[in-house]
Amino acid sequence: MTSSRTAAGWGTSTPPGGVRIPFRPIDEVSRHCLSDDEPETVHIEVHLPGRLDPARLRTAFRRALLTHPRVLMREVPGRRHRQSFAWELTGEPDSDPVSFARPGPDALGRARARALTECPSLALSPPMRLEVIEVGGGTVAGEPPEAGVPGATRTVLLLTMHHTALDAGSGLRVLATTAEQYGGSAALPVPGPVRPDPSGPAPAATGGTGRAVCARPVRVAPDSRPEPVRARAAGNGMLQAELPVPPRVGRTGGLAPWTVNDQLLVAASLMVGRWNVSQGRPAGPVRITMPVDDRPRGRGMPMGNGTRLVEVAMTSEDPRDPDLLLGERPDLAAVTRLLRATARRTRALKSAHGAPLGPGTGLLTAPLLPVGIRGRLTRGARRAAAPWTSTVLVTNVGRIPYALDFGDAGRANAVWFSAPARMPRGLSVAAASTGGRLHVTLRWSRALLGDASGAYLAGLFEQALSATSQVTRPGSNAGGSGPEADVPEADVPEADVPEADVPEADATTLDATAPNAEAPGARGKARRPGGSHDRDAPCPDPTPGGALSARQNHERPS
Repeated sequence: MTSSRTAAGWGTSTPPGGVRIPFRPIDEVSRHCLSDDEPETVHIEVHLPGRLDPARLRTAFRRALLTHPRVLMREVPGRRHRQSFAWELTGEPDSDPVSFARPGPDALGRARARALTECPSLALSPPMRLEVIEVGGGTVAGEPPEAGVPGATRTVLLLTMHHTALDAGSGLRVLATTAEQYGGSAALPVPGPVRPDPSGPAPAATGGTGRAVCARPVRVAPDSRPEPVRARAAGNGMLQAELPVPPRVGRTGGLAPWTVNDQLLVAASLMVGRWNVSQGRPAGPVRITMPVDDRPRGRGMPMGNGTRLVEVAMTSEDPRDPDLLLGERPDLAAVTRLLRATARRTRALKSAHGAPLGPGTGLLTAPLLPVGIRGRLTRGARRAAAPWTSTVLVTNVGRIPYALDFGDAGRANAVWFSAPARMPRGLSVAAASTGGRLHVTLRWSRALLGDASGAYLAGLFEQALSATSQVTRPGSNAGGSGPEADVPEADVPEADVPEADVPEADATTLDATAPNAEAPGARGKARRPGGSHDRDAPCPDPTPGGALSARQNHERPS
């Protein structure tokens, strides 16, 4: 396998005897469960105010890859009776991973659609691709209306990675090094995450009470499309939103009662509960999978899938709270109690250490049987455990710790990313913060939800996050009915929540990757949470759309 860009310095494939690294358990489980219907991709989208020079960008990205040689890997081919999977470090890219999208009003929509449907190959190094999209005058998702200067050309960098090999933290680190190489200036040192010591006894493995641990978690209710329509649906839908950064609550005794990440978890829980009620489903215990990333953020950051997954039981300690939380307007005292319970659980889970996917994964991936047999066992265990799979994945990289300064092209003014949303869970929420704005991405399996339903869920999430902000906002008396009500306001330290602290903008922009029609349930037509679902609402046209105004983008599901 020889690169077509040898003359430009991309080199050739790895010589025999290249360094090999065994798959980690989390890599192997992902590899066994790959599906063409729901590609295992992670997408990162960086918006820049200016234009990039193609040659300089290619050179900068290549240097970034060489700076992080662990990214330059491919899967070692082998037969199903081999004992293990392994990565081969290639030292050089097998081909040029940078491409420039064909200009046009729908270029960004097409690139986003590719990020959800076309997974980078594990047989080529690196298992990622970087698309560069130039956007003309007007505004795109993530930019305030005043950013759209007529005639100005801005740039979107869209990095797509295979999640079996890399995660969002690794991709952001590569983009940060690319920015350093392109801009020609060294970045400031990046502090690593700091975990507070948990106060009180550690919770159970799922971060909840015994009642919550034993109860089967509620599933996200499928929408009202006919069953045959959902069964034939493939791939993921995606919708991006800019929301206000939830205010941070004051600290008592050096520790904040809850973080922005805790507010995101509570908002996701309320979103699912109110959606299920609107679909005629009974309320039930919500469990959320939350990635925790303890890696350093500097150039020495380990690449790969470096997070561990923990599960947080989103249950309040007062049995009357579900009715109070899922009413037309959530009771703020009940929201306060749920925030406090969630904060206690997440503090303990972040401070604890364990296997990335739990102890059972080590047994399934032990090299005692050939990989073909282990794959069948892993897929069978996944199907058997489906009813106990968590309700939703919420992943939050927090405030982006990198400047992402591309010199004359400017600094990033918006960063979005999305995580896979495969069934049986079928829904993920991803959040990141740049420039004081909270960028949230909802991604869903089309076998579970259509585009109109995804837009409605986004509206529910916005409303739920607003409820947590009312509790946290200075002067709020939401906690006045409880013993822990009086909490002074102050900022939570940034390092406290590396996967939770997410700032972003007011919800004037919702954007998705494909449809070009208004979605029912968006801001102007949102149904009352907890009310009846409009079963006759038309689904958006799946035709890729062009660059629209902020208001139009707000009402376009992907």
